[in-house]
Amino acid sequence: MSPEEYLAPYAAHSEGGVGRHHPETAHASRSQFQRDRDRIIHSSAFRRLEYKTQVFLNHEGDLFRTRLTHSLEVAQIGRSLARNLRLNEDLVEAISLAHDLGHTPFGHVGQDVLNECMKDHGGFEHNLQSLRVVDELEEHYGAYDGLNLMFETREGILKHCSLNNARVLGPVAQRFIDRTQPSLEAQLTNLADEIAYNSHDIDDGLRSGLITIGQLEQVDFFARLWRDVQQAFPGLAGRRAIYETLRRLITALADDLIVTSSARIAEAAPKHIDDVRAAPPLIRFSDGMRKDATELKRFLYANLYRHYKVNRMRVKASRIVRELFESFMAEPVLLPPDYQDKSGDVNKQARKIADYIAGMTDRYAIREHRRLFSLDEL
Repeated sequence: MSPEEYLAPYAAHSEGGVGRHHPETAHASRSQFQRDRDRIIHSSAFRRLEYKTQVFLNHEGDLFRTRLTHSLEVAQIGRSLARNLRLNEDLVEAISLAHDLGHTPFGHVGQDVLNECMKDHGGFEHNLQSLRVVDELEEHYGAYDGLNLMFETREGILKHCSLNNARVLGPVAQRFIDRTQPSLEAQLTNLADEIAYNSHDIDDGLRSGLITIGQLEQVDFFARLWRDVQQAFPGLAGRRAIYETLRRLITALADDLIVTSSARIAEAAPKHIDDVRAAPPLIRFSDGMRKDATELKRFLYANLYRHYKVNRMRVKASRIVRELFESFMAEPVLLPPDYQDKSGDVNKQARKIADYIAGMTDRYAIREHRRLFSLDEL
């Protein structure tokens, strides 16, 4: 029995997929999306996620999430959701593991600063960079650049895209021009990402001491779950109480998504993935759960992501990324040879610098900055 025979007819079936840019013979023991997942896991960019910031810098503590552990949590949540909806778990896993491959060091601040630096050279966006990593920058095969992933995996990685970029990228971005939808697997991974970071950022925020249970109790969604735990386990405190609450938070979000999405799929009655692409988004939270999740995100933004201690890190990280970019643009000879553009095209040189900086881990960026600007490194 094929591992994909249990899938719904409107799910992404790997043998019926759009295919790869460079055609390859099917593998005897793995589906096309399983091969994509394996290629992603063995990529250099995936390994570097271990030392890239989620919220807290890698050296601030061993137990805080990194981009790697975040990606693994997205994949775990995504696979569970996909199984319940009879969607392709392997595709969801591949998209989940690849969705942050293009992320800069220092989290979103690194992306924001690099985008500012690149404003006259085409800009920078980590979703596009993730696609660039798997399409061009990884060097594993003799026949082509990149990982030669399936179209469906690549379209799932490309979560956002401007119209200008879509016109350049071609078929993988055509949906942003046509205003159609990606596969249900891509839609699902997007929300699995949200479930993962909402829950683990609370955990990391509490562990760091930057937010407290008292503050979180002002958020109605969290307060309801916290009260449920206290009623089920009177007197329970500390990490166990937090974990019990976060388990319930993930379950509430996941269960709501499954029920709501199942109803929307049944109403739309797609018969094929092409019907999914022509329909409105079908993987959704209910209106009530969307309101709860939005309230939680607003709390985290105001109280964790913009906490003054996190802001201090943001300022330092901004300076590192900006000064690296400006120094390399002024003196490209400071770059490793592979990142020096010989054509004289300033936009091509800027893009190579963006590739170089985006590929750095937090600690490598700090070390590279020290090499360039510290007299102790002479």
